Amino acid sequence: QVQLVESGGGLVQPGGSLRLSCAPSGSIFGITARNWYRQAPGKQRELVATITTGGRINYADSVKGRFTISRDLAKNTVYLQMNSLKPEDTAVYYCNVQTLPGSDYWGQGTQVTVSS
Repeated sequence: QVQLVESGGGLVQPGGSLRLSCAPSGSIFGITARNWYRQAPGKQRELVATITTGGRINYADSVKGRFTISRDLAKNTVYLQMNSLKPEDTAVYYCNVQTLPGSDYWGQGTQVTVSS
């Protein structure tokens, strides 16, 4: 079973930056989109950023202008660069890959804590 392996979370002060990375442990075929989600304590999981196979990118309004999603196809890795972090960005961040015909792969989650 292919798994998504995430890294890059941690503790950062408000205004700081972190970069999350996500790569599969094996081959995944038919990828249609790579996504980053997050889930804060007591809240529902929310979609943060998406990059489709065609390169279309979308962000949640709460992170526009601060977060950047990108991918390295040679490394089969997706990144989330997070700048100007705020305490409300504190959450567990999950990598997700969607494929045809409708499969989903999830990472184990990485904790991001923004606190002084």
